Amino acid sequence: MAKRESTFINMVVTLLLVTVVAAAALGYVYDLTKGPIAAAKLKAQQEAIKKVLPEFDELGESFKVLKEADGDSLEFFPAFKNGESVGVAIKTYTKKGFSGYISIMAGIDDSGNLSGYEVLEHEETPGLGSKMGVWFNNSEKPNQNVIGKNPKTSKFEVSKDGGDIDAITASTITSRAFLEALNRAFNSYEH
Repeated sequence: MAKRESTFINMVVTLLLVTVVAAAALGYVYDLTKGPIAAAKLKAQQEAIKKVLPEFDELGESFKVLKEADGDSLEFFPAFKNGESVGVAIKTYTKKGFSGYISIMAGIDDSGNLSGYEVLEHEETPGLGSKMGVWFNNSEKPNQNVIGKNPKTSKFEVSKDGGDIDAITASTITSRAFLEALNRAFNSYEH
C-alpha cells in the first residue's frame, strides 16, 4: 500500500471531519443532559425554599420583580401556613463575586428578618469564598451570623467597610458580594 502524501488539503479535510464528529457528539450529549440538569436545578431550588423559610404548608404563585435597570429580575416565592403569610423566599444574585456570578435563595419572614439563606450557584475559590454557605450563619459568632437580622437594624456590609458583619477570612470580595445579594433581596422586598 502506498503512503499518502500529506498535503494542505488532506489536513484540512481531516480536521474538518474530526470537528464535525466532535460537534455532533457534543450536541447529542447536550440534548441528552439538558432535561436532567434543569430538573436537578428545580429540585435544588425547591429544597432551598424549604430550608430558608419558617415552616409553611403552601407556596403561593411565584412572581418576578425587576428592581434594577441594569440587572436581572429577582424571583419571589411567597409562603403560607393555614392561609396566613409566613414569609417569602427570594432568588437573588450578584455578579461581583471573586469569580463572578453568585445565586442565593434568601428567606425573609413576616417580621422582615432574614430567616435563612442557601447558596444556589457560585464559582468561588474552594476553601475560601465557597465558605459563604456556612460562614454567615454561625450562631456562636454574632458578627458572622446574618440569620434573624434585618438590614434596617444591622448594616449588611463587611466590618472592613464600616458594616456589622465579619468577612470570610481571606475572602473579602466574596463576602461583599454575598451581602450585596442579600441587600438586593431586602431592597426588592421592601418596594
